This record gives sequence, structure tokens and C-alpha cells, in this order.
Amino acid sequence: MPKMVFVNLPVENLDRSVAFYEAIGCTKDPRFSNDQAAMMVWSDTISFMLLTHPFYQGFTSKPIADAHAVSQALFALSFDSRAEVDAIMEAALAAGGREHHPPEDLGFMYSRAFEDPDGHGFGPMWMDVEAALSAMPQNQAA
Repeated sequence: MPKMVFVNLPVENLDRSVAFYEAIGCTKDPRFSNDQAAMMVWSDTISFMLLTHPFYQGFTSKPIADAHAVSQALFALSFDSRAEVDAIMEAALAAGGREHHPPEDLGFMYSRAFEDPDGHGFGPMWMDVEAALSAMPQNQAA
């Protein structure tokens, strides 16, 4: 079985968040969804678990960060083309997301940035890996 990643995100309004994640290309898995949580499948191995604040709070004793005010994590999403990066960006904005910063075009890499309605940050990007490695000084790849 391939290793999977489940990104747990606290959300204020579950229905609004489900609609947003569907708009950017995720599919809701009803087997793992109810009135407190929704599993939004991004790929065969990556899913976003949208959890209402009371449900999320059951997993931690720490306060839930206000992602509109503080940065807790940034999620980079890779795509096969610049056009796909632009398409998800437009879908995110149309679904209630907010542009985080203008496009960045380095030639070998193109990225955009948006926040979901709860302020969680995403960076859709395309990269020509060989061109990126060639553009870096030797032994500088991070």
C-alpha cells in the first residue's frame, strides 16, 4: 500500500470549505465525511481532512491558530503546466479564496499563491526540474 498524507485543517464553516475544495479539484469521500469532518481527496495519496473547530480541538490541547493572522503552514501543489497553475488559481479566487501574492515566474519555475476561506495558504506551482537544477550554483539545491 502506498504511503498516504492526510492534512488536517480546522475550518469555520464545513459546507463552505467543502465547496471551495471541490472547486479547486478535490473530491469529497462520503465514507469519511459527516457533519463534523469531510475528507477531500486531492490525489491517490493525499487528502485534506476538513474538521470543524470543535472536532479539531479534540485532537490537540493547543489553541487553533487563526490562519488569517498567523502562518502555520504553506502547502505547495505541483502541476504539469503553467496553464494548470493559472486554472487552479482562478478556480480558488472564484470559490472565495484570496490571492496571497502576485505570480512568480523564474523561467524554470512558475508559482502563484492563494488562501482558502479559512486562511490556509497554498502555492500551486510548475517546475522544470532539470532547468531548475541547472540554474542553481553547484551543490546549492535545497
